[in-house]
Amino acid sequence: MEKRELTCIGCPMGCQITVELDDGEVTSVTGNTCKIGDNYARNEVTHPERTVTSTAVVLGGDKPRVSVKTKSNIPKDKITDVMKEIDAAVVHAPVHIGDVVVENVCNTGVDVVATRNVEV
Repeated sequence: MEKRELTCIGCPMGCQITVELDDGEVTSVTGNTCKIGDNYARNEVTHPERTVTSTAVVLGGDKPRVSVKTKSNIPKDKITDVMKEIDAAVVHAPVHIGDVVVENVCNTGVDVVATRNVEV
């Protein structure tokens, strides 16, 4: 039996959660005060995911870079590779919030999108 201690990031409460696993399978989740905590803990110990935020180079814009983020979570073990693809991305102004900067980043099925406008 394995125990993992987590601080939930699903809501502002920051519950201290204990997850018990047996052979990689979650057998119990305790310490959460809501269903969000239970879902977060189960996912975190079996298939952790994160949203990645960064910046990408903009050519011909009123700003040299644009802030970007993954449109949804990606597997935690892909963060380094995702960051490399974002670092290599170059877009041309204008760029608008929601524009796809990197499509299907690292074959995750998730796009990287702009989170601010950059004008010419």
